[in-house]
Amino acid sequence: MAQKLFLYKVEKLQIMKTLTLFILALITFGATKASDGIYNQQVNTSAFSYRTVKNTSFAVGEKLTYRLHYGILDAAIATLEVKDTDKKVHGRSLIRVVAKGKSIGSFDWFFKVDDHYESYIDEKALIPWVFIRRVDEGGYKIKQDYTFIQNKGKVKEGDKEYKAPYNVQDMISSYYYARTLDFTNAKKGDVFEFDSFVDGETYPLKIKFLGRETIKIKSGKYKALKFCPVVQTERIFKHEDDLTVWISDDANKIPLLAKAKILIGSIKMELSDYEGLRNEISKL
Repeated sequence: MAQKLFLYKVEKLQIMKTLTLFILALITFGATKASDGIYNQQVNTSAFSYRTVKNTSFAVGEKLTYRLHYGILDAAIATLEVKDTDKKVHGRSLIRVVAKGKSIGSFDWFFKVDDHYESYIDEKALIPWVFIRRVDEGGYKIKQDYTFIQNKGKVKEGDKEYKAPYNVQDMISSYYYARTLDFTNAKKGDVFEFDSFVDGETYPLKIKFLGRETIKIKSGKYKALKFCPVVQTERIFKHEDDLTVWISDDANKIPLLAKAKILIGSIKMELSDYEGLRNEISKL
């Protein structure tokens, strides 16, 4: 019994990480702030030609709330919120994205989770400069402070330094950058790819377009775009398409629903509330 419980907890930790890689189906979050020291590391960097990403999908003031279910249990509530900040890097304006949430109900008693993620993102280039992660999941804790030196293709974590591609994303910024991709002429089977820096490594994130559908969740009925994140098999999922995500078929492109078949059951995340959307949502 003890061995089964241990394996269950290990699987849950891997599940949370995998969901985060695409839509940040972050099942929980806590509270901390970046120190000014992190920003000071951005000083004295060389000249760099910044890209400009056209963003008509989100803006400061947007807040998304999700409810996550594990089997028949209500497991957690998560929020993603876009905030303003007076922090700047090389005089460039940033936006601050905060992901919060906590395990709830009986799931909280069985597997308590209290995590926090923050990303300080370049407003025009949509690349991260600072990423903060505080994870406490069933007693398993992670503390990460990444400084992205985008113009030098580097990421720093304390005394450690990693090489990374230019314009690399973090866990949080990946989700917001993905919302700027143009799916207007997407055809079934098309794959979209970009790089994200996670746990000291750069991963190519791939999402496969599966078509358009109308879906119904507790908050209403929506027109949606269906995607399959291309994920690691065998470790958590039996097949690469065992994780499916539906995003709103409108200019916002927010996740509405995510379903995952895993080795020890299934999980589902659905949009429960939203505010401050930049555009009209595809609700029917």
